[in-house]
Amino acid sequence: MNFAIIGCGVIAQTHAKALKMLEKEDCRLYAVCDILPEKADSLAKQYEAEKVYYEDEKVFADPQVDIVCVCVPSGTHGEVCISAAQAGKHIVCEKPLEITPEKMEAVTLAVKESGVKMQCIFQRRLMPSAAAVRQAVHEGKLGKIYLAEAQLKYYRDQAYYDSAGWRGTWDQDGGGALMNQGVHGVDLILWMMGEEICTIYGRAQTLGRNIAVEDTAAAILQMESGALCVIQGATTAYPGYSTTFSLYGEKGAVSFNDDGILEWNFLEPENAPQRPDRSMKVGGSGSNIDITIDGHVILLKDLKEAVEENRSPMIPPEDGQTAVKVICSIYESTRTGKPVTF
Repeated sequence: MNFAIIGCGVIAQTHAKALKMLEKEDCRLYAVCDILPEKADSLAKQYEAEKVYYEDEKVFADPQVDIVCVCVPSGTHGEVCISAAQAGKHIVCEKPLEITPEKMEAVTLAVKESGVKMQCIFQRRLMPSAAAVRQAVHEGKLGKIYLAEAQLKYYRDQAYYDSAGWRGTWDQDGGGALMNQGVHGVDLILWMMGEEICTIYGRAQTLGRNIAVEDTAAAILQMESGALCVIQGATTAYPGYSTTFSLYGEKGAVSFNDDGILEWNFLEPENAPQRPDRSMKVGGSGSNIDITIDGHVILLKDLKEAVEENRSPMIPPEDGQTAVKVICSIYESTRTGKPVTF
């Protein structure tokens, strides 16, 4: 199938590299597009794309394009995804799906009405550690969950925000440390817990960067079971630390980071699930250019196969909304100083 990348910034490199890895799987980088011709030309030359476009509409009008990778600024994901769906193109959308609940619903509706397939990029769900923890929770191996933690301590200096006009803005970035970097970790901790959220109380503040949005944040979520989920997110944590996730329950506790399992302790060792030995590098804590391609390779290949098999992809748009809704609720709680009923 022919893929086209729309938006030739930093994350486009990850998609292009993943497609190069997938050439033997019949996934071909056919076209690239950017409103800045020099960016499109450069990416096309680097990865030998056949077609170069400078307008989205020409990508959508090309009958040879099967799948579009949406790599534009977060606040324009929706309009590009909706246009792609209406043109009958299948979609890979970088995180976040969009930056408001209303925009996400509009995308989801357009995808449903058009009948195309759409894959959201939350590659951390593919980490063996995360999958093992989710399974342990769902099988009751940890018993009732009391406390969950997501420590999302990234580092981005002022030069990072100054490198592109959309970074650190409400209308295009949708937020800061939580919406841009932390959205992966927010999605992951909630995906592993698999519980409904009752209330959210949070503080999102700008402490160290000259930007409109937050660079440091913390929140407490109360889950339907009564469990508490604590989320810390920052881009002020020099030099950037491995994202860490922990769950503590009545029957045991587990903790892992980007390098694998840290703690795997159960009250009844004989009933403990198998500890995962493999890890999958994700990267990105210290820099936006050190993101690995492993997860993207799996998700792009899965979408291609979902189209062929006429099934839902791993992470359809319905599954890509919760993290953004939670982050928007943390922003609302910050504005009001009160908990938000989710």
